Amino acid sequence: MHSARTRSRLAALAVATACCATYAVVVTAPAHAAAVAIHDIQGSTRVSPLAGQAVTDVAGVVTGVRTYGSSKGFWFQDPNPDADPATSEGVFVFTSSTPTVKAGDAVTVSGTVTEYVPGGASSGNQSLTEMSKPTVTVVSSGNAVPVTTISAKSVPDAYTATGDSAANGSVNGLTLQPKKYALDYYESLEGQNVRIGSSRVVTASDPYTELWVTVKPHENATKRGGSRYGSYTSQNSGRLQVQSLGATADFPTADVGDVLTGTTEGPLDYNSFGGYTLVARELGSLKKSGLTRETTRAQKSGELAVATYNVENLDPGDATFEEHAAAIVDNLRSPDIVSLEEIQDNNGATNDGTVAADVTVGKLIDAIVAAGGPRYEWRSIDPVNNADGGEPGGNIRQVFLFNPERVSFTDRAGGDATTAVGVTRAGKNKAALTASPGRIDPANTAWTNSRKPLAGEFTFRGRTVFVIANHFASKGGDQGLTSQYQPPTRSSETQRHAQATSVNSFVKDILKVQKDADVITLGDINDFEFSGTAKLLEDGGALWSAIKSLPKSERYTYDYQGNSQVLDQILVSPSIRKGSFAYDSVHINSEFHDQISDHDPQVLRLRP
Repeated sequence: MHSARTRSRLAALAVATACCATYAVVVTAPAHAAAVAIHDIQGSTRVSPLAGQAVTDVAGVVTGVRTYGSSKGFWFQDPNPDADPATSEGVFVFTSSTPTVKAGDAVTVSGTVTEYVPGGASSGNQSLTEMSKPTVTVVSSGNAVPVTTISAKSVPDAYTATGDSAANGSVNGLTLQPKKYALDYYESLEGQNVRIGSSRVVTASDPYTELWVTVKPHENATKRGGSRYGSYTSQNSGRLQVQSLGATADFPTADVGDVLTGTTEGPLDYNSFGGYTLVARELGSLKKSGLTRETTRAQKSGELAVATYNVENLDPGDATFEEHAAAIVDNLRSPDIVSLEEIQDNNGATNDGTVAADVTVGKLIDAIVAAGGPRYEWRSIDPVNNADGGEPGGNIRQVFLFNPERVSFTDRAGGDATTAVGVTRAGKNKAALTASPGRIDPANTAWTNSRKPLAGEFTFRGRTVFVIANHFASKGGDQGLTSQYQPPTRSSETQRHAQATSVNSFVKDILKVQKDADVITLGDINDFEFSGTAKLLEDGGALWSAIKSLPKSERYTYDYQGNSQVLDQILVSPSIRKGSFAYDSVHINSEFHDQISDHDPQVLRLRP
């Protein structure tokens, strides 16, 4: 039984909710031959040349039927393709009510050609060509279902053409080049019945009954089975989303590196949560790879271990405290300092003015002790109510945990939600914070409705270490990789760039006073190690993203739509970069279907 979901699978598949006419089915022979073929409807661009027009007696064979959600309908396909590889031979028919046709039925359809943009025009998504308000005639049943195989050889390496500058960067009007560009290839198959052979899972199955595979097993492969996202210009063209056209209960529970073996086959759809999607009428069998969660090594006595971990909106009502504690103690080996992101206030999303988080943090600390870890102490600054973004009422913030048996915290009064921390001189060529903990530049518009950085001063074996905990603005509002606008607009960068400039300036203030200061800037940066955000954080050599010390196949902290990518970073000042350090991205969440957070934690071990 199919039901609505919050980030609705049905909404993701909704392709024509604006159309609500029922449809008629006639079981008889057609009165006359079809005047228009499906490939005439699809045309050689992304938008139908017949959009808005009524067409009659379009012939084809039903390849898949969707009986659930707000996008009930079926796909049908012409078994006699034309000679143009740019024109798809399949199209979706939106029926509104539950279709009574079945796969293998030969039908003719009369209706109106429409273009629907999943997510709305403001999303920047491509449009989906379909037929609406249909009258359907069943001619015969039990016919062979035509199929096209998608493989590593058939998908081009180049991802997309650059959009038409005269059309605001849209690719909609460009003639498809399916042998040259991957997005054009997938578009040329929109609505057709497609098949993939055994394919490796590159994003685990999720609560919305979907996963991602790659049809290119060697494309930017990570050591653990994913596909790494390494630059804006080298997209992983082999990625393909897979959903189920049948009962969701039958959908496999998969982790990265597992293989969907045998044949997976069904219509190629397009939705607002990832673009081109194989809606499987037939699902392959899952072969498990046996991927296990990583454990980092423990720090040596002379090493300071500093970690960052986004615990995904942790509040006292959550059931994940024991699991987070075990991750910190067992997988991260009890780091000396842990920067936590997304710690919510004491009653979570209840929007009643509560901003304190001592109950949330205390519950985690107790769970860590119960798991065999140290009794951490903690420092943080409560935000102004609902001023830092995130879930309304949740008041997420960064929190420092530190092991007092290994490291001490230098407390200096004066830090609060709205007072900017500064840098002062403490003796000859020694920097100090004016408040510890303190917030960096909280009045700067860069931090409007976003988490303000938390700065703290620590001492390890007589050496001062400055730590800045961050949670930059999210990527919400950015156009997707399969957008009609190419390259996609990344509008959220504007705020992160301003945030990076603010933090970089503060680090430079420390280094002006103390050139050899040990400064660690870490957290959920919400941007890639090759991004403009990272470059602005690193400006002038003040910082360097230490994840770049890893082999490329290990540089990822997050897995999204088939791309293993970096969102969480630990950046270090020149004195640390020149010294001895070890970096580890500890993969315990992002690759697994049963994750307790969507982020992997990072650990830096150094000798200050």
